[in-house]
Amino acid sequence: MRLALLTLAWAVLGATAKAQPVPQPHGDLTLDCGECHNPGGWTPLQQPLRFQHDSTQYPLAGAHAAADCRDCHASLVFGHVGSACVDCHRDPHRGELGFECDACHEQQTWSNQRAMFQAHDRSRFPLFAAHASLDCDACHAGQQPFEYVTTPVECGACHAETWSRTTRPDHARLQYGQVCEDCHAVVARTWLGATRGHPEVAFPLVGGHAGLDCARCHPAGFGATSAACISCHRDAYQRTANPDHTTAGFSQQCESCHTVQAWRPAQFDHDRSRFPLTGAHRGLSCERCHPGGRYTGTPTDCIACHRDDYDRTSNPPHAASGFPTRCQDCHRTDAWRPAQFDHDARYFPIYSGEHRGRWNACSDCHVNPGNYRVFECINCHAHRRSEMDDEHDDVGGYQYSSPACLRCHPRGSE
Repeated sequence: MRLALLTLAWAVLGATAKAQPVPQPHGDLTLDCGECHNPGGWTPLQQPLRFQHDSTQYPLAGAHAAADCRDCHASLVFGHVGSACVDCHRDPHRGELGFECDACHEQQTWSNQRAMFQAHDRSRFPLFAAHASLDCDACHAGQQPFEYVTTPVECGACHAETWSRTTRPDHARLQYGQVCEDCHAVVARTWLGATRGHPEVAFPLVGGHAGLDCARCHPAGFGATSAACISCHRDAYQRTANPDHTTAGFSQQCESCHTVQAWRPAQFDHDRSRFPLTGAHRGLSCERCHPGGRYTGTPTDCIACHRDDYDRTSNPPHAASGFPTRCQDCHRTDAWRPAQFDHDARYFPIYSGEHRGRWNACSDCHVNPGNYRVFECINCHAHRRSEMDDEHDDVGGYQYSSPACLRCHPRGSE
C-alpha cells in the first residue's frame, strides 16, 4: 500500500514538473532556440549562426561584425544593451567633443584620420596644406591625453620658435607681429613666398616694391616709416648724372617723373615747367635741348636752339634780310613750314588793301634775293619819271625812288 502511494506521488510530481516551462535566460527573446543552439546541448553554439544580427535595429559592420557576442552582451538578456558608442566604449575625450563618435571614427577602425580631418574642417581651425598632413599629436601636445578643445588656434602658440629664429628677415629685431597669417598664406605648404600685408591705400606694394625684402625699407622696424620716395631713394637721386638731378634742382618727388615699375623710362611732365612741349618738341629726346645733362638755366628763346636754322635759311635769307630772331613770329612748333609772316602789320599790306592779289612771289617786290631790305615799287607800277616829277612838283623832299614811295604811301593807297 505504501509502495503504491509513493509511486502515485512521483507520478503526480513528474506530471507537475512537465507542466512547468523551462526558464528563458534571454529575457523576452522570441526566437527559436535552434537559431543559435544545437540539439545536442546549449553549447557550443552553431557555427555559423543561423541568427542574422542585421534583422535587428543594430546591423553589424566593420569591427563589430568580428566581435564575440559576449563582447557587447555582457548579460544573456540581449535586450539589455545600449546602441550608443559610449555604452560600450569609454569616451577618452571626456565628453568635450560631443557623443557622436561616428563624426570622427568609423566602425572599421578608431584611427580614421580622413573623417577626423573632415570633422576638423567644421571647427574654428580648418586644416589646410601643411596642417592637413600633420599627426594630431603634432599640434595637440602638452595636454591631457585625447584633449583637443583647449588647444589654442593662434599661430604663435605653435610657431613661436620658428618666428624667433627666422633671420631673413629678422622677425624679432624688426618687431614683426606673431600673427603669421598677416604675411603667410594658410594654404601655403612652406613659409617661403610670404607677402607682408601692406596698407593698400597708403602704400601698395606693386612693381619694383613687390619683390623686395621687408628689411630693405624697414631696416629699423616698422614704426614711423616714411612713405616718401626720397626717404629710400636719396642715394639714387644724388648719384644720377644723366640728368644731374642735384645740379639741375630736380624735384625730390620721384613719382612726378618715375613709376614704381622701374626708374626708366622716366616721364617728366614738361608742361608743368615754364616751357610746355608742343608740336615737334614733344618727340625730341631730352639731350637735344639739354646737351650735357644741363637742365637748370636752359634758355627758352627759340633762337637759342635754332640759330643754325635761322642762319642757313636762304629763301628768304633771314640773316641778310634782317629778319627778327623771334622764330615764333612766323613759325609754329608743329613745323617750320608753312610760315606765317605778318607782312601787313609789320611792314606793308600785301594780303589786304590795294595790293591784295596783285603779286605772285616775294621776288616781285624784293628784287635782290640776298637782301630783303631792298624792295621796288616802280617796277610794278611802271611809272614814267617825267610824269611822276610833274605830279609831285609841289611835294617837298620828293624823290623818284621806292623808299620815298613807301614813306608817302605806307599803306599802299593813293
